[in-house]
Formats: sequence, C-alpha cells, structure tokens
Amino acid sequence: MRLCVIGIVLAICVVASACGSAGDSAPAAPSPPLTSQLMTIDIAEVNGPYSFFPSPAAIQSSQMVVWRNWDTVTHHLVFDDGSIDTGTLAPGTLSQPMTIGFGNRSYHCTIHPTMVGTVVVTSGLE
Repeated sequence: MRLCVIGIVLAICVVASACGSAGDSAPAAPSPPLTSQLMTIDIAEVNGPYSFFPSPAAIQSSQMVVWRNWDTVTHHLVFDDGSIDTGTLAPGTLSQPMTIGFGNRSYHCTIHPTMVGTVVVTSGLE
C-alpha cells in the first residue's frame, strides 16, 4: 500500500511540473545568424587591393556580412555608392552584421583610401 501511495504522489508531481513549466518559461532571445548565413571579411592590413580577405568576397543574398579588423590600426569602411558604412572599427573588433544588395559592390577605407575591396552578391540560384 505504501508503494502505491508513493507511486501516485510521484505521478502527480510529474504531471504538475510538466503542466506548470510551459507557462513559466521565459521567452527565448533571438538567435544570432547561423554561421552559414554570415560571411566574415577580414581586414588584414593597409595593402591596396590585398587589404581584405576574401576579396572579392562572393556571397549569397541570404547571407549577412561582417568585417573583422585583424589589423593593428583603426579602419572605417564605406561602399563607393554610399550604401554601407561600417563606422570606425578598432583593432580586434567586428562591424555590425549587414545585408548587401545584388551586384558587384566596391568599397574602401576612408582613413586609408588605398585600401579597396569588392563584394559580389548573387541570388544563390546561379
């Protein structure tokens, strides 16, 4: 009899905790983009068209892009058409994730204008 009572009490506890946990959970925070959805372009050094890796960077329209400053000095990247501006990127920092429209887009560093790069955005269906 004692085992029967213990079994019933345990069953009630399991059911009660399962029912109560659904309403008690906090909303989940938005998850960051998956790695496959994020392209990282490294800022290597002040070296003309070899300042960024990869360059040209080939991405799909579903991907977001970040620039990571591996150099020892600050950079500020701007697309030649004015559509993207990373703001200043201190050594060791990342830009905000950005989406880029279709086509071939060239960019440069406003602090070091000889630093140039290109992003080629495709639909991914090609």
